[in-house]
Amino acid sequence: MNSISPAVNRGFWLVLAAAFCWGTTGTAQAFAPAGATPLAIGALRLLVGGSALLCFAVGRRQLHWQGWPFAATAIAIGAIAGYQLFFFAGVARTGVAVGTVVAIGSAPMLAGLMGLALLGERFTRRWLLSTLLAVAGCTLLIATGGDLRLDGVGVLLAIGAGAAYSLYTIACKELLRVQPPDAVTAVAFFGGALLLAPLLFFVDLTWLAQPRGVIVALQLGLVATALAYMLFIRGLMMLPSATAVTLALAEPLTAATLGVLVLGEQLTLPALGGMALIFAGLFVLSVGVRRQPPALAAARQASASTR
Repeated sequence: MNSISPAVNRGFWLVLAAAFCWGTTGTAQAFAPAGATPLAIGALRLLVGGSALLCFAVGRRQLHWQGWPFAATAIAIGAIAGYQLFFFAGVARTGVAVGTVVAIGSAPMLAGLMGLALLGERFTRRWLLSTLLAVAGCTLLIATGGDLRLDGVGVLLAIGAGAAYSLYTIACKELLRVQPPDAVTAVAFFGGALLLAPLLFFVDLTWLAQPRGVIVALQLGLVATALAYMLFIRGLMMLPSATAVTLALAEPLTAATLGVLVLGEQLTLPALGGMALIFAGLFVLSVGVRRQPPALAAARQASASTR
C-alpha cells in the first residue's frame, strides 16, 4: 500500500496557499483608485514584490552571487517580465475573459510538455484528467461573465503568457538544484522588475498619492506577489512542475469566491458548475499526489531537505 509523503503533502498545501494569494489580485484591483491601469499595476506589483523578496533573501543571508546557471537564470527573469507583457497585451486585444482563460488554461499543458521534454517529468492519466476538469471549470467560471470576442493575435499573446509562466516554473526547478528558494524568487522577480521598470515612466501613477492606492499597491506586491511566490517556490521543491501549475488553477476559484463575499458579485449557474469542476479536478489531483510510490515520495523529500 502506498504511503503519504509529508513533504509532498506539504507541497500540495503550499501551492494551494499560493493560489489563494494570487486569487486576491482581482479583489484588490477593484479597490484601486481611478487611473490605475492594468499595465501600471502589473509593473508596480512586480517592483514592490521583487524588492520585498530581495530584502527578505538578503536578510536571511541566502543570496550569493556565485553559482547561478546563466541560461536558467535569464529564462526565469525573462519569463517573469514576459508574462506581464504578454498577458496584458493579450487581454487588451481579446478581452479579459478570453485572455485570462487562455493564459491560465494553457499553462498546465505547456508546463507538462516542458517538464517532460526538459526535466524528464512524466505526467500521468490522473494528472491529465484533473487538468482537463480544472481547465474546463476555469473556462466556465471566467468566460460566463459577459460578451466574448476572439482575436487571433490576442489569443497567441495569451498563450505566450501561459508559456512564460510555464518556463518560469521549469527554470526554477533547475535553479533550485543549486540555490535556496528565497534567493531564486528574489533574483527572478527583482530582475523582472528591473526589466519592466522603464514602463513606469510612461504610465499614470498619480493614483498612488491616495492612501487607498498605496494600500492596493502594497497588497498586490507583498501578498499577491512576494508571499504567493515564496509559498509557490517551496511547494515546487516537493512537486512535479506540471502538478504545481495545475494546482495553481485554484486561483480563479479563490477570485470568484472573494468576488461574491467581498464585492457582492452574483454567480451564474454555469459559473457554479465551473467551481464544481475545479474542485473535482483538484480532488482528483490531490488523490494522485498523495498516492505516490514510497520510493518516489522519499526521494522527493530527501531532495527538498538538502536545499
